[in-house]
Amino acid sequence: MNILLLGSGGREHALAWKLRQSPQCDRLYAAPGNPGIAEEAELVALEVTDHAAVIAFCREQAIGLVVIGPEAPLVDGLSDSLRAAGVPVFGPSKAAAQLEGSKGFTKDLCARAGIPTAGYVRTASLEEARAALARFAAPYVLKADGLAAGKGVVIAETLAEAEAALADMFGGAFGAAGAEVVIEEFMQGEEASFFALTDGTHIVPFGSAQDHKRVGDGDTGPNTGGMGAYSPAPVLTEALQAEVMARIIAPTVAAMADAGTPYQGVLYAGLMLTLEGPKLIEYNARFGDPECQVLMMRFAGDLVALMRACATGTLAPGVAMGWSDEVALTVVMAARGYPGTPEKGGAIDLGDAEAHGAKVFHAGTARDSGGALVASGGRVLNVTAMGSNVAQAQARAYAAVDAIAFPTGFCRRDIGWREVAREAEGERPLGG
Repeated sequence: MNILLLGSGGREHALAWKLRQSPQCDRLYAAPGNPGIAEEAELVALEVTDHAAVIAFCREQAIGLVVIGPEAPLVDGLSDSLRAAGVPVFGPSKAAAQLEGSKGFTKDLCARAGIPTAGYVRTASLEEARAALARFAAPYVLKADGLAAGKGVVIAETLAEAEAALADMFGGAFGAAGAEVVIEEFMQGEEASFFALTDGTHIVPFGSAQDHKRVGDGDTGPNTGGMGAYSPAPVLTEALQAEVMARIIAPTVAAMADAGTPYQGVLYAGLMLTLEGPKLIEYNARFGDPECQVLMMRFAGDLVALMRACATGTLAPGVAMGWSDEVALTVVMAARGYPGTPEKGGAIDLGDAEAHGAKVFHAGTARDSGGALVASGGRVLNVTAMGSNVAQAQARAYAAVDAIAFPTGFCRRDIGWREVAREAEGERPLGG
């Protein structure tokens, strides 16, 4: 079948790489794509906000499946337009994508369905938010309600910091995303990510990962969209995954279906593993970035078959997945200045990075007028490797990183550090 992939980041490069491996994939198109995706797909000039143009392209090229990578087109309702035109699409409807598009929507759903999560208050003005702080103790968790490119969360250590952050949020620091702010109880524990695929009724688990949100080594500095990840996450034992499915994922899918807004696609649960058990931090309505990269490295099944089953309501609960027993780890190489204003245009020479057993996924790259590879965004490359354990995957990934010449780039040097330490000490994971 002919497939159209929408997006231009590292997540989409990983998806293109895996979609291309399916025996069901005849022609793969991508819009707008990037230089790495161009090695797997035919790039086309389509504006995802022009729903009519996307539909016209699908009809002209007999597209049998559209895969929407990023969250913005989902929240914009592109999947609704495609479904109305009879085009199968992997990705939730606009109504269902509110699980990511509105923090407040998700918190209210959790309250109604009894899904474990942090206590919270929704606020719609600076005055209301400042008053609500009195209900919480430091540190304060402040979240812009809408989409903020993974940067709309502030953890304030003091009341003064919280009040200043609220002033920034309501003052437009996150644009329309900060028109409403959710204030949450701070949860203690270790974070992990869990993924499930659903056709709106049936659900199958789709792996786990742990990412690193802080920009600096030792989890220091501001939050980013993610500086690296590894999969699977040993802290999410089989028992804990079963608990997450039963207490968090399944009630969410049921609640969305009961509301007349069934959720189809991948449901990505950010979790806090607390002493009281797993609790939901937030949902994403698409694969994580860079979590997708490590999931696709490990996944050995037919991604096209799974995605089309989700799109057409034919997902079999007991479908065989096919996962590698090895660990995958990815290191994000970012442009200097990220997560603030990144320095664009920096030259990149990939050298023999992939000779080290790694796969380099392009995230924010472009070709200059002479055809040379340059940085075009904040997160630029995702250097991904496999190993028998996290330590080995880490060593291979950093060997590949060191083979890349990117003078205006940087990366964290400790991706996977918690698990490497546990492996060295022979510790059992939480819940094991």
